Amino acid sequence: MACNSSDNTGKTIRCKAAICRKAGEPLVIEEIEVDPPKSWEVRIKILLTSLCHSDVTIWKMDIDVVAKFPRIFGHEAVGVVESVGEHVEEFKEGDTVVPVFLANCEECRDCKSPKSNLCSKFGREIFSEMPRDGTSRFKDMNGETLYHFLCVSSFSEYTVVDVAHLVNISHYHLPLDKACLLSCGVSTGVGAAWKVGDVEEGSTVAIFGLGAVGLAVAVGAKQRGATKIIGVDINAEKFEIGKRFGITDFVNPSTCEDKSVSEVIKEMTTGGADYCFECIGLASLMAEAFNSSRNGWGKTVILGVEMHGSQLTLNPYLLGMGKTITGSMFGGIKPKSDIPLLANKYLDKDLNLEGFITHEVPFKDINKAFDYLQQGKGLRCIIKMDP
Repeated sequence: MACNSSDNTGKTIRCKAAICRKAGEPLVIEEIEVDPPKSWEVRIKILLTSLCHSDVTIWKMDIDVVAKFPRIFGHEAVGVVESVGEHVEEFKEGDTVVPVFLANCEECRDCKSPKSNLCSKFGREIFSEMPRDGTSRFKDMNGETLYHFLCVSSFSEYTVVDVAHLVNISHYHLPLDKACLLSCGVSTGVGAAWKVGDVEEGSTVAIFGLGAVGLAVAVGAKQRGATKIIGVDINAEKFEIGKRFGITDFVNPSTCEDKSVSEVIKEMTTGGADYCFECIGLASLMAEAFNSSRNGWGKTVILGVEMHGSQLTLNPYLLGMGKTITGSMFGGIKPKSDIPLLANKYLDKDLNLEGFITHEVPFKDINKAFDYLQQGKGLRCIIKMDP
């Protein structure tokens, strides 16, 4: 572990990181070198991190476009600023920060517009390097470059993050495990209900997939006053779990017999749900969510990322009946302005973050977090960096 940060300012740090050297293989804890931050960059000490489904999805993929190995995964975390590079004014040593995969430069047309949260200055593909100069801040002890992941790489005791991908939460005094949740999954789900769906009081909602994101949608929908929140999942245990987050009704596709899920939901809602959210990433499920929405004003929000190359096919006649479908990245959340709002909601006991954390492991046992998620045994596993 690196020594006192004041001794390391402007210097390379040696620390431990969990490295993935080949798609689908267990991560290996190794000693690495982390360069000091360059201009508009911050080096942070990761305190807690957690495993998001996106990490697992990309970890499994051996496709040239996304398979960059060796790599340091992880993008949902909370940490403390160790040092800052030139031109950094928003952060100082000792600040508590939440890194985010979605850039928020606050200067481009998109960042200034309420219509989008996709930064046009940095909003490109999955980053394997730092966003400004396309280089890495990581090397292993043989001098080999280690690739970044989603501009965060939190499976390392220290990481370097661009200021556009960092939110200062020092003034909110959040419990660290709750702050970690706001870094990705929970914010995505709650934001989708609030900002993208704009769920209103008395409405009906159907959520396809009751993982952490889907359950966070339920939290946001309940917060907005939805009266019927239907969870759709093939895991029957998710209904009891979902009740704690606001799910009122449950549909298990495997027990619908000769009816489609959309037919069942239309019967439950007398015509279709006002809002449907797809949280898995299957084109067929996206179409089923769309079909489950109400004619006239039904709105379907796609949160899952389709990684199988399947095309989405919709009946254009249903579009003519007034249904709409829209995509969303990070639930429409603008990190620097909206994550503090979510933090305040939690502190005011107006946002349920309890219950998402189902496991906790030390950093040395990080592969257990992968096992839990792949076996469907939990929602979020917190990984403690310190022994």
